[in-house]
Amino acid sequence: MSQLVWLLDRGAALVTYPLLYLAALTGVLYNTESFGVLHEAAQRIHIELSVFAMIVTLLHAGLGILDAWFVVTGQVPAPAYSMPYFLGGVAVGAGALLLLVVAVLGFTDAKRFQRPWGPRVVHSFAYAGFVFGTIHAAAIGTDLTGLVRPLLGPSVAFLVYVLLLRLLVLRGLPSNTTPS
Repeated sequence: MSQLVWLLDRGAALVTYPLLYLAALTGVLYNTESFGVLHEAAQRIHIELSVFAMIVTLLHAGLGILDAWFVVTGQVPAPAYSMPYFLGGVAVGAGALLLLVVAVLGFTDAKRFQRPWGPRVVHSFAYAGFVFGTIHAAAIGTDLTGLVRPLLGPSVAFLVYVLLLRLLVLRGLPSNTTPS
């Protein structure tokens, strides 16, 4: 039973992270028309992709809690790293889940939030949740250990680049002020 839970948890995690990445990326592109065709594509898939990502994330969280329970109670062997490190990784994952759930509430129940915590600000908690999820995946994800440097780092750097580009566009691109 515990082996099946571990495999399902890992499988859900391997599906969850790319989905959350795409949800964050399409979220960056969603409201910025200057991204052109990427903006249009993001508007077509962002909500559906994010809903599916949250469903798989909740599945991963439920299985992860059960898997952590098996480890903490000694029903399965402890991981290769120390127990405080393991519990810290679980806590970071719980923080990611909390931030993502609050971000979803910012979208689905927008009237709940008043200024200065308007729905748009609360929905942007998704980026912080993604950062916590990335730390959780890199720290506790035994399947990602070999992929942190070649894949995870550059893909997160690309996401940060697109986010900074969006912020630059929203604040107004510096005008070409060459004297004529």
